[in-house]
Order: sequence, then structure tokens, then C-alpha cells
Amino acid sequence: MPYNELRKDFLLDRWVVIATERARRPTDFAKRRTEQGQTSICPLHPGNEHMTPPAVLLYLNSNGKIIKDKDTATLRHKNWVIRCIPNLFPAFAPPKVPFDTSDIMKTDNFGHAVGHHEVLVESPNHDEHPANAELPQLVHVIDAYVDRLRDLSANPYVKYISIFRNHGQEAGASLTHAHSQIIATPFVPAIVEEEIQASKCYSNQHCKCAFCDLIEKETNSERVIQENDHFIVLAPYASMNPMEFWIIPKKHAINPLNMNTAEKESFAKTLKSSLRSLKDLVNDPPYNYGIHLSIDKRMQDFYHWHLEVYPMLAIWAGFEKSTGVYINTVTPETAAAELRKTLNP
Repeated sequence: MPYNELRKDFLLDRWVVIATERARRPTDFAKRRTEQGQTSICPLHPGNEHMTPPAVLLYLNSNGKIIKDKDTATLRHKNWVIRCIPNLFPAFAPPKVPFDTSDIMKTDNFGHAVGHHEVLVESPNHDEHPANAELPQLVHVIDAYVDRLRDLSANPYVKYISIFRNHGQEAGASLTHAHSQIIATPFVPAIVEEEIQASKCYSNQHCKCAFCDLIEKETNSERVIQENDHFIVLAPYASMNPMEFWIIPKKHAINPLNMNTAEKESFAKTLKSSLRSLKDLVNDPPYNYGIHLSIDKRMQDFYHWHLEVYPMLAIWAGFEKSTGVYINTVTPETAAAELRKTLNP
């Protein structure tokens, strides 16, 4: 009897079992979806701006041109295209008093988790999620990611910016209106820190960026889902999740801050087509995505930002949670092949 395959992550000290003995086709995960209609008034819908805190960033449509602005305590702007607001129930909140940034991790200095937690409303249209968004609107979303990344990273107490999206109730989305979230923390989270340190070690050993090397080695592999002049989309060799894929920029950079207009448009197109392929293949599954990045300029020679997409198609049980070893029942090669078939450029 053939064995399942044990694979190690290309960078991290992390192992995955590719369960070829109980492998499943991606279409096995497709389920009939029930409508998740908003059971109450949607606070993110145009006209309900009074139901949320004042926006910290607005893209306003002014005679066909985009103008950036903010709300005030007494004024909620209308006719917005993008709206970024503080989370009503934040995991992290800005400091209330001056503080010593060298002592950031001592709770008694602040009395709460210092940082920011924001909701980025991606469109006035309730269901304009990335897979079916108009490309210009998705470019606005990416522009807003970059704007908030730039503004939040300027705070001395912020060491990391997490830009992420939860799609579907099973993936943690409490509101169905199209939105992302942005959390700024006073520390670099463990997974990203491990990735950064492993990238530094790889660079010291091989005199090149690990992700740049990965792109070069994987370009002709069967795990490539799509690529263009600016980005490559891969099913990682040691994927933890069925149908997992990463979107990696070909240009080396530690974060998206310096993307030009062409790169932003390419990113939007790549994100849309990849998520559309996933939606068509597995009937719009719940998923999470997150951008891995660094705001520490000392990391710029060896770290490489990218976006990771985690479809919620499997349940992690006792073995995975207690060991950190994951069992994936869809080979990355199968995932990539099936996603390629459903791609709509």
C-alpha cells in the first residue's frame, strides 16, 4: 500500500501530511450554500453611516473623481466609494495617554491592548466581494489598504499591520457586507516573525531572497495557478489547507507601499480572477486571506510580502491543534490544476 506524503514547508519548520491515501477532489467540497441574508439593518450600508464611528478614511466620488477625506464627530459623508472605520468592538485600541514606547509590552503602562482595529468597507454595494467586484472598485480597495498601511505604520507604537479578510460566516465574518479588516499591533505576530527570521537565515545562507528563489524554482512547476508580468499565484508545496494558494509579487519588496499604478491594477486583477476561480470550483466557500508583510526597513533585503488565501474546507481537530502538523486531503498539484481549469482572466 502506498504511503501518504510528508512535506516540509519551504521556509518554516512546519510539516504537512499530504493524505494521498484519502485524497479528495476539490469538487467534493462543494456544498449547497444557503443565503446568509442580513437579519437586521446593515450598519455598513450607505445611509447607515450614523451607526458606525466616524470614518478615518473615505474615498468620495466627486464628479467622477476620487477625493480622500474623513468624517468628523458631527458629519458623516455620503456618496462614498470606500469607507474605513474604527471597529466598534476593537481587539486593539489607540493609547489614551502619552507613553514610553520602549516599554510597550508592559500592560500596566496602558491598561489595554495598544494598537488599531479598523473595518474597511470595500464597496457601497453589499455583495461586491473581490471575486465578483468590478476591477476599478477592487483597485480602490487595494489603494485603501496601502493608505491605511502608510498611516498606521507611522505610529511609534505600531510594529505590525495585519490586513485580512474573512469571507462567509464559517470563516468569521459577522457581517455579510463586503469588508476587510486592518489590525495594527505593538508586536510582530509569531507566524510572521518566524517567517521573517527564516527569510533572514535563508538570505544569509544563499545570498538571495527565499521568496524570489521560490518564484524562480516554481515558475514551471505544476503548482502554478497563474502568473503575469507582476504576480505569480501558487499552491504551496506544503499547503496546510485544501485549495490554499498564495499571491506573490515578482518584484522584491517587504510590503505593498511602493506599488505603482500598473502593479496595483495587476494585483486587483490577479486577486479577482484567483478568488473567482475558487468560487466557481467549490461553490463560493468560506475563506480567509491575509497579507504577510513587514514595516521594518531593516528587513527589506530579505523579506518579501505576499497574500495567503486559506479556504475553509476542512476542520482542524485534535491532532492538528495539539501538534501543529496538518493533514491536507487535496494535493497542491491537484488544487492548482483544478483552479487553472476554472480561471477566467
